[in-house]
Amino acid sequence: MKCEFCGMDESLPFVCNYCGGVFCADHRLPEAHQCKGDLTQRRTVIAPPQPNYSWSGPSYAPRPEIKAGSPFSRLEVRDIAIAYLSLGLAWFIVFIGSSNLVYLSPSDFLRNLPGGSVSPAEILVIALVAVGPGFVLHELSHKFVARRYGHWAEFRMWPLGLLLALVTSFLGFIFAAPGATYISGTNITKKENGMISLAGPLINVVIAFGFAPLLFSENGFYQVLGLYGVYINVFLAMFNMLPLFVLDGAKVFAWSKVRWASLFVPLFLVFLLLLRLFFQA
Repeated sequence: MKCEFCGMDESLPFVCNYCGGVFCADHRLPEAHQCKGDLTQRRTVIAPPQPNYSWSGPSYAPRPEIKAGSPFSRLEVRDIAIAYLSLGLAWFIVFIGSSNLVYLSPSDFLRNLPGGSVSPAEILVIALVAVGPGFVLHELSHKFVARRYGHWAEFRMWPLGLLLALVTSFLGFIFAAPGATYISGTNITKKENGMISLAGPLINVVIAFGFAPLLFSENGFYQVLGLYGVYINVFLAMFNMLPLFVLDGAKVFAWSKVRWASLFVPLFLVFLLLLRLFFQA
C-alpha cells in the first residue's frame, strides 16, 4: 500500500487520526502530511488498511484480521516468537562475555556470588527466561491498552532491528528494537497515545520487581536469574523511555513531560547502578 503523501510502498501503513488517509511512518503525523482533516472531529474507529507486503512471501503477507474470539493473529504469534528468541540469543551473547570490546565480562562478577557460578547453558536458559516476560508482556501491554481504547493493534517484528540486536550484542550492548506494536484507528488523542506508550515501560518495572526476590536466594542459578531479570527489564524500560522518535518515550514526553521525567529519571539512575554492579572495570 502506498503512502498518500510521498507514494512510498508501506507494509504496515498508518491511518491518520483526523483525515483518514493512509501514510508511511515518516508521514503518519498530521503535521508531516499537511493534514487537511478537522482536528476537532469526534473519533470513530475504522477498519485498519490491508497491507500488501510480506516478510516471508505472499502466503505470509501481514493481515490485521484475526479469528473471532482470539486476540492474536497467526502472523503476530510468529513475529513475537521470532523476536523473543532472537532477543534471548542476543542477551546470552552479551552475558556470556563473547566480546570485551566495551565491558568486562559479567561472568567475573557472577563467579563471586555466594551461591556459586553458573554454566553457559544455564546462562542461556536465564537469558531466555529473563527476556521473555519483559519483551512479550511489554508489547502485549501496548496492544491491550490500545484495544481498550477501541483501536486495532498488532505486533510486527522488524527484521533489520533483530539483525542489529544480534550484531551489537557482540560489542557488549544491544540495540533493542526487535519490532513494534502497530496501532490503527481514528482520532487517537495525545493522552491515549501517551497511555498506550507508557504501558510497556511500566510493565517492565513491575516485572523487574518480580525478579528482585530471587536475589536473596541461596541458589546461584536463581541469584543470577534475579540479577538478569532485574537488569534486562530496567534496561528495556529505560531504553524505551528515551524521548526519541519511534520509542515510547517520545510519545509519553509529548503527552506529559512531568510523567515522562518521573519514570525516566529513576530508571536511568537505577540502570547506572546496575551497570556498576555488572560491568566492573
